[in-house]
Amino acid sequence: MSNIKKFRIKSFKSKNTILKVEKLSLKYGRKIILDNLNLQLNHGQILGLLGPNGAGKTTIFNLITGLISPDFGSIIIDTEKVNKYPIYQRTLKFKIGFVPQNGGYFHDLTVYENLKAVAEITINNLSYREEKINLLISKFELDPLMDIKDDFLSGGQRKKLVIALSLISDPKILLLDEPFAALDVMTIKTLQEIIVDLQSKNNISIILCDHQARDLLACVDTAAIIHNGKVVAHGTPTNLIQNIDAKKAYFGDSFRFN
Repeated sequence: MSNIKKFRIKSFKSKNTILKVEKLSLKYGRKIILDNLNLQLNHGQILGLLGPNGAGKTTIFNLITGLISPDFGSIIIDTEKVNKYPIYQRTLKFKIGFVPQNGGYFHDLTVYENLKAVAEITINNLSYREEKINLLISKFELDPLMDIKDDFLSGGQRKKLVIALSLISDPKILLLDEPFAALDVMTIKTLQEIIVDLQSKNNISIILCDHQARDLLACVDTAAIIHNGKVVAHGTPTNLIQNIDAKKAYFGDSFRFN
């Protein structure tokens, strides 16, 4: 696994954009959730989203995956606007993987049965299907858990399973919603290493959001602060924690990264 340092500093070979959201706006009744929000993810980048509760971070993921539709604005993958495509086509055609904060797997199935069920939906070739399942079992060290159901899995084991399930369709873009929530320190470190590994070895472009600012900043290349439905600050972790707008909207003056 890759080594997680205080901040990851990465010089991008590619400045090409893989995902862009332009002027996204969404209201629920009179409440403005997103207000002309703009965001960009480059090939091979890990982007973090931070912001207070209700800032719209999970909503952005729901819009990208097609779970909900914006009132206005565009979601562009590579060069194609994908607003019109339903969830399953965004998963298969545009290679978007999603790891929700909760759920994302079949509670009544074992770890192996979960992997097999999703693989049967997404992979037609039987030999490749088995190869993919075995590869993910090995990568995430799931061998001892093959016959275990949800009730007997730890939070970290569940998270590994859901990430493995999201990788069955070979995503180019992976969205992780609150991946560090309710996990212990050692499990968080393992998960950070997995995220960096997916970028560096699998060349997956990643967006993650989390309330744990320190944990998120330790494994991203850049981050954005979402406040009142807009991006109010964006940059590398080192620059972001110095940013006046980021301090005002989210970090405060006393935030330190130790």
